[in-house]
Amino acid sequence: MRIGGVSFWWASLGGMPPARDPLPGPLEADVAIVGGGYTGLWTAWYLKQAAPELRIVVLEREQAGFGASGRNGGWLSGLLAGSREVWARRHGRDAVVRAQRAMFETVDEVAAWCDAEDVDCDLVRGGTLDVATSVPALRRLQRHLAWERSWGFGEDDWVGLSERDLADRVAVAGARGALFTPHCARVHPAKLVRGLADAAARAGVEIFERTPVTEIRPRLAVTPRGDVGARWVVRATEGYTPGLAGERRAVVPLNSAMVVTEPLGEDFWAATGWDGAETLRDAAHAYCYLQRTADGRIAIGGRGIPYRFGSRTDRGGEIATQTVEQLRERLARLFPAAAGARLEHGWAGVLGVARDWCPSVGADASTGVAWAGGYVGDGVSTTNLAGRTLRDLLLGRDSELTRLPWVGHRSRGWEPEPLRWLGIHGVYALYRAADRMEERTQRPSRLAAVADRVAGR
Repeated sequence: MRIGGVSFWWASLGGMPPARDPLPGPLEADVAIVGGGYTGLWTAWYLKQAAPELRIVVLEREQAGFGASGRNGGWLSGLLAGSREVWARRHGRDAVVRAQRAMFETVDEVAAWCDAEDVDCDLVRGGTLDVATSVPALRRLQRHLAWERSWGFGEDDWVGLSERDLADRVAVAGARGALFTPHCARVHPAKLVRGLADAAARAGVEIFERTPVTEIRPRLAVTPRGDVGARWVVRATEGYTPGLAGERRAVVPLNSAMVVTEPLGEDFWAATGWDGAETLRDAAHAYCYLQRTADGRIAIGGRGIPYRFGSRTDRGGEIATQTVEQLRERLARLFPAAAGARLEHGWAGVLGVARDWCPSVGADASTGVAWAGGYVGDGVSTTNLAGRTLRDLLLGRDSELTRLPWVGHRSRGWEPEPLRWLGIHGVYALYRAADRMEERTQRPSRLAAVADRVAGR
């Protein structure tokens, strides 16, 4: 099995493309965007379309799509990241509902963009199945469905499935029921970010790779290759934000790991019935997430080793052997017929999490610094909404997007080490213990509630 090499997604394309030129030296721009992932590239794209006269540069430490944008699970999800209750306390329930509807619409926005720009990223709008494999998990899903109804979301948005209803769609071993939402699409993440980078470059955005930014100052991005001055400097670094000077505690880079099987063959898929390209989540506390790839594999991911001391990040998608075995076991439990399948690739990456688990987008006119991030793993879609919102903020537009509740949101910093490491590892140990207890007893465990309080969720 291949380990690292950024991800299976890039390997399936023959590896990452040749690197673009680095920054040639100091320069001046209208907008300097730090980070060449989805956030930075969507922001650049939408800004250039709205104001083609702007000089927009993207500064990327490695290559466009090297980070989470090229390593994720391929869920273009309409879920609203963060806490609805937090948003509602500050902005009211109507604002939260508008934000959730904006996320639903974002799935359609990206799909329409792919059609218009002729970007083939294996996109299929199959929705998401949230599957319960224990009685406590089923009860949680039932409560979640009632909660969605209390916010005004009906059967067009969420529907409960019985064990038999689920089996008619996908045969998951031990499943007791599920929730289904149509607001999600399966994508090949590296194809999407490659297409987005190429489209931005064709539109006139200057993308400089192999150009690390060490610090963001008012109207200045500091790099070893020369500083870039700009009216606006956009921080679009997500889980890599702690590597910037002064940002060590802004977010934590949580690890997420994935493995992918060999192509599983027609007999497996005929028996499984998973032909709608639904994304699938195991509704455990320490959950896993899966997709059926366009070439007939299963890609499955989970937390693995949740966090590296000091907010360190990997350099090339390395994954621990124990994490590979944990994901192999989860796959075999959900789909026993895949137990003997060869795992062809394993990799890992990081996602950004703010202390209150709420993403944020904003722009400070007094410093010329703008930002977006903290997507808590829902960035494939949320980055698009962030890019459109940043476009309006930087152009001084008053729009429905600039009035969304996450605009201008600030989270307190994470605790210093070693409290940060101890807390994060302790929380995920509690989640795993809760799952083991619930599987053994088929009764809810209080450990998960303790973990939620410690995590601040």
